[in-house]
Amino acid sequence: MKLTTVEEMRNIDRRAIQEVGIPEVVLMENAAREVFLALDTLVEGVSGKKICVIAGTGNNGGDAFAAARHIANAGGRPKVFVLGRTEKMTASAAVNFNVICNMGIEVFNLNEERDWDKLLVVLKTADGVVDGLLGTGFHGQLRPEARRLIEAVNKAGLKVLSIDVPSGVEADNGQVEDVAVAASMTVTLGTPKWGLMFAPGAVYCGKLLSDGIGIPRGLLEDPKIRQELLRPESVREWMLPRPVDCHKGSCGRILVIAGSRGMTGAAVLASGAALGIGAGVVTLACPESLNDIYEAKLTEVMTLPVLDNGSGHFSLDNAEELLSAASGYDLVLLGPGLGRREETQAFVRAFVAGTDVPVVLDADGIYAFREQGELLAKCRHVPVLTPHLGEMACLLGITVPELKEDLLDLGREAAKEYNTVFVIKSETTVIVYPDGTAYVSNGGNGGMATAGCGDVLAGAIAGLYKQVAEGRQPLAGVYIHSRAGELAYEEKGNCLVAGDVLSKLPAVMQEILRINT
Repeated sequence: MKLTTVEEMRNIDRRAIQEVGIPEVVLMENAAREVFLALDTLVEGVSGKKICVIAGTGNNGGDAFAAARHIANAGGRPKVFVLGRTEKMTASAAVNFNVICNMGIEVFNLNEERDWDKLLVVLKTADGVVDGLLGTGFHGQLRPEARRLIEAVNKAGLKVLSIDVPSGVEADNGQVEDVAVAASMTVTLGTPKWGLMFAPGAVYCGKLLSDGIGIPRGLLEDPKIRQELLRPESVREWMLPRPVDCHKGSCGRILVIAGSRGMTGAAVLASGAALGIGAGVVTLACPESLNDIYEAKLTEVMTLPVLDNGSGHFSLDNAEELLSAASGYDLVLLGPGLGRREETQAFVRAFVAGTDVPVVLDADGIYAFREQGELLAKCRHVPVLTPHLGEMACLLGITVPELKEDLLDLGREAAKEYNTVFVIKSETTVIVYPDGTAYVSNGGNGGMATAGCGDVLAGAIAGLYKQVAEGRQPLAGVYIHSRAGELAYEEKGNCLVAGDVLSKLPAVMQEILRINT
């Protein structure tokens, strides 16, 4: 499913109207019908219910006006409150505004204090609210009157259905500068908007529904739109069948370089995930003084101890040996639990610069390139980096708020400049490729906010190297990891730990094989 920016959706609307010939008022009518149907479900039947409709003077308000007509026709009792000058309405909004006025539906313009008093009275007895105030055009800070209206709606504590975007949420990034309508449900029109995948916007949306409102499918799926929602059906398509004559060496030979004193668990989780998701051979390279720990914790994963003079850390002295060892593997996962000692960071940079083998970089492996991302462009293969927001911001030399403000464009610029695939982790994970293609995964849950889950993800991506179509391993890894977290949450809730997610990887792999079969 495609996700659009505000500009892209406006272009789709324009083409539907101008090139295809669908009148704008028809699209508005289709939107209003879907809003009504969603509201009917939300309030468990509109008939006899008091519905407060808040509307602006743009097309979002026009959708609300048309929805008010459907509510009245179904036996509901809508009361419409308009914020803004009615003489400034868009043409299509004005058509539907005049219709509801001619029908005798009660309409109030929020111009004077007595109108606001009427709003508060209506909210006290209403059964639900339709929010058609601002729509996708909102950006920045709310006008005082809009803030007042939104705060009144939120304070009422009613079931709220927002049209397209909860008013106060920026559709391109999900940010809320001040306050936004806390919707119970949002019907987003045409395609889901990029920003509705991200907190806090995703939280304000409530349950998110999407409807194409009659726009031709070819426009909604235009290949020029390069953002997509990651779907399980796609993951199954990318999985490669194992031939009858396969063996452990043909199913993925993965070298994991990870861990340090005090962070042995990261190495265990990452290497265990690589093997647990189906790789044929996994070897953990580790500081020699920690090898006994890994030998005790790991059974199927082999270990490759390297000299550390008792320090429990990797250093530049290990680069030559591990570069030689890596040549016998299909892929190297580098970074989980390495620590941030300067000698370890120097080792990471030397290894990445010298290896001929594809690399996945996680955690401290990414930290080694902070504000030096241009070094990644020199890799012989396109590397995969799995930073959380803090690590990505550190890599780019900016703050996390600056990154969240423009995540899509900044991610694309970095992926192109550094010739890197980024798996940017937060409550919603974004996967960005050097060609600008971006995917979003909104799976998982709050229980996965626990130490070690990122190590499991990095290991899962690495372990899929020979099991998934070329270039699709990051996408498949993200989906499988998030779905494993959902299965773990069913059993453990917020008490789940990273090992619980790891243990569910095989179940998800089996689940994928059953999709559409």
